[in-house]
Amino acid sequence: MPQQKDIVKIAIQMPGAYPQLIQLDQKKPLSAVIKEVCDGWNLPGPDNFALQYADGVQTYITESGRCAEDLFKGIQSSDSGVRCDSLKELASVSTDVTFAQEFISRNGHLLLVKIVEDSKESNVIMTHTLTGFMELMDHGIVSWENLSSVFIKKIASFVNAKPTDASIQQVSLDILESMVLSSYGLFLQVKQEVTMERLIAHLQVTNQQIQTKAMALLMALLQTDMFAFLNKKHLRQYIYKNIIHSSGSVQDEMAHYLYVLQSVTLNHLEPRMRTSLDCYSQEQREILHGLRQAAFETESENSLSHERRRSLCAKEFKKLGFSNNSNPGQDLVRTPPGLLALDTMFYFASRYPDAYSRFVLENSSREDKHECPFARSSIQLTLILCEILRIGEPPSETRSDYHPIFFSQDRLLEELFCICIQLLNKTWKEMRATQEDFDKVHESTMTYVSFQPQ
Repeated sequence: MPQQKDIVKIAIQMPGAYPQLIQLDQKKPLSAVIKEVCDGWNLPGPDNFALQYADGVQTYITESGRCAEDLFKGIQSSDSGVRCDSLKELASVSTDVTFAQEFISRNGHLLLVKIVEDSKESNVIMTHTLTGFMELMDHGIVSWENLSSVFIKKIASFVNAKPTDASIQQVSLDILESMVLSSYGLFLQVKQEVTMERLIAHLQVTNQQIQTKAMALLMALLQTDMFAFLNKKHLRQYIYKNIIHSSGSVQDEMAHYLYVLQSVTLNHLEPRMRTSLDCYSQEQREILHGLRQAAFETESENSLSHERRRSLCAKEFKKLGFSNNSNPGQDLVRTPPGLLALDTMFYFASRYPDAYSRFVLENSSREDKHECPFARSSIQLTLILCEILRIGEPPSETRSDYHPIFFSQDRLLEELFCICIQLLNKTWKEMRATQEDFDKVHESTMTYVSFQPQ
């Protein structure tokens, strides 16, 4: 037997017929109610009929409308148990766009905003409220920009709070990400309210859902200064330690964020990759000569005549493996790899001076035909690494193939170059290669190097 509170008396009228006064069981499916009404008037085909309000806005009555009205009233109940049950059901049914339209048409979403702003409810009720709100907003029926600063500050406070309910933080992170992505104005507001230190702290927890949502918000907030922040805040190390090397496997959504972070960061190298060496640049000429001077202990060049100095420089640049030894900058005109090749060579020489000197001296002592050309090899190797790391390719919306090694190194390209150029020299020596074997040596070297993404 239905409870008495679920039974109401309503009048139903139809043109050309006497009105019916029926007892309506509000828990009964709407299709069953319409069938009973049609049976009372001997009308065939109940599927062809619908109920419509006679007063006020004469909208048709739907299951979604009935549900929206019930929940709208239940959320405002003085009984906390009823409120909790209503908000829990709201969080579930709000995924349906028809229901969402009905609920929002009653300003139900504003009712949820008020609950959040007042913050008088329990954590369980607040979680259901935030979840229902997020589901409703996901349909795009109302604009995010209509939200008050009080609401935004309150959501941010849930994220910034240190010890708090994980479910509240998870959905709050989700809401803030959607705000940031919806408009530049909200991006500025959220960036002002949320502390980056707290987001980084969320990356260090064991809850993978919190980690993923925190990463999503972090990526949204770092649209313009991701590269600087990545290095300044040691974010890379936190990711490597707490996400990549955590006890659990990296989930698909997090893997995509790691891929995007890697891609955006590496793409900061693209301008150097697409820029040729400028032979008139004093800075770039000094770097070139720095490579030569770091490799060879030469007599004081100032005491030499101009012609003698030019001859000495050309000889040493040839030993370094430059094809155009009289004007080595011409070797770096090709783009890609452009100036990145100069950067990698200089990094190797300055970061690992002993290994650099050993490379050059070893080849200087070999027969000419067996010398491994450092400069030529470096230019080709840098180009290969650019291709492997996909430098210059915009991030894909679907890819998730990140390189774990990226998050263990601040200078990934340069460190990979330093490893590979030494391996290449070793391979060259073992193969007793000549200039004719140049491409074969590079192919052989790269087979030893595994950059398989996750």
